[in-house]
Amino acid sequence: MTTTRLEPGTPAPDFTLLDQDGTSVSLSGLRGKKVILYFYPAAMTPGCTTQACDFRDSISSLQGAGYTVVGVSRDEPATLKKFQERDALTFELLSDPDHAVHTAYGVWGEKMNYGKVIEGVIRSTFVIDEQGFIELAQYNVKATGHVARLRKALGVDA
Repeated sequence: MTTTRLEPGTPAPDFTLLDQDGTSVSLSGLRGKKVILYFYPAAMTPGCTTQACDFRDSISSLQGAGYTVVGVSRDEPATLKKFQERDALTFELLSDPDHAVHTAYGVWGEKMNYGKVIEGVIRSTFVIDEQGFIELAQYNVKATGHVARLRKALGVDA
C-alpha cells in the first residue's frame, strides 16, 4: 500500500479527534498558531516515550517560539491519559484509532520492523503554519534526537 506524502505548501488535512481527556480537538481550531503535529506508533513504548519526553523537555522553548505541540497515535484516550500522567507530558495527545488521520497525512503504510515489511505507523512530524499549510514534513524520523534536530531546523534554541 502506497500512501501519498504531504509536501510543504500544501494545506494540512483538517481533522477532529479526541484528546487524552475525551475532548474533541480540531486542527482548524488551532488556526492562528504554529503547530508541530507528530505521529508516533504507541504510547508508553520505549521509542515513543523517549520522543514524547524530548518534546516535554523542549516545550518551553517551542512554545516561546510560538509552537503548539500535538501528538497523535492510535491509542485510546484512556491510554493517552495514562501516558500523559506517567511521563508528565505537558501537551495534547490525540486518539486516531481507525488511523484515518494517519492515512490523510501519509503516515500509515508499509515500513520495516526488525527486518520484516509490516503495515503500521511511520513515525513522522509536520510543522503547520498559522494559516493551516504544511511548512515542514518529516517522514521516517528516529525517536532519539528528533526533537533536537527539529528545533535546529526551526531555529529554536534550547
